[in-house]
Amino acid sequence: MSTAHEITSPRMIGSDCPAPVTLPGAPRPWSADPYSEALVTGRGPLFLRRSDGWLLPLEVERWCAGADAADMRVLDHCEGAVLDVGCGPGRLVAELASRGLPALGIDISEAAVTRTVRLGGQALRRSVFEPLPAEGRWDTVLLIDGNIGIGGDPAALLRRMSQLLKHGGLLITETAPDSEVGEPVTVQVVRLTAGAHGSAGPPFPWARLGTPALLRLATQADWHPERQWTTGGRSFVALRNHGGRADRSGRRGSATVISSRQDRDPSPGRTVTER
Repeated sequence: MSTAHEITSPRMIGSDCPAPVTLPGAPRPWSADPYSEALVTGRGPLFLRRSDGWLLPLEVERWCAGADAADMRVLDHCEGAVLDVGCGPGRLVAELASRGLPALGIDISEAAVTRTVRLGGQALRRSVFEPLPAEGRWDTVLLIDGNIGIGGDPAALLRRMSQLLKHGGLLITETAPDSEVGEPVTVQVVRLTAGAHGSAGPPFPWARLGTPALLRLATQADWHPERQWTTGGRSFVALRNHGGRADRSGRRGSATVISSRQDRDPSPGRTVTER
């Protein structure tokens, strides 16, 4: 666990992390309605819909509530400075902040980032595949609430986690409860109303992994499985990064750069202050 963390201004975050690169017209499905609408209201029903019509319920109400007992157990395992990838409305980042621990959330949804900051956490509107602060220096990275599926390629996402974590850093991820699943899928975020009518976002790649599938990928990619547990009907795996990979700049270390104040420019790649 790191004992020292560098806390700097939002301006220094910008110098540590180049401006994000977004392809013109590239869809950002979680940043658009109906997901944003659900986060604003704190209510569903919201689903991931596969092309064959299969629906996976999204637990909006739980995400928008405070951290529950299963979340608390995850946070008890965290070490040092924590990066929450796909932080959503920010319950985990806010709980870490209330414990006085350095934590940063990232999410491509402006509604998610705004809600996180309102709860007292720090957050950036950014994709995990864009440049991020303190690459190669985070002590713990979280992939909770199915976020191991980000990008539809878990192997690529695990490689990205190695770039973000320091050597020997900890990745905690939540896996699908139907433990044998390991499938890349194309999905849409949909909000359904009476009669199965509602709004839908653009299609995008996603993946669902149970614990066995994740462990197979992790061991092939030089991760050390440290522990796994199930609580509250949810499954989790903690992996230790033994690859020692450097970030894009070649730097290593454990000093994490986090903004100590909230930038008042709510543009992508900046912290979003309460409105």
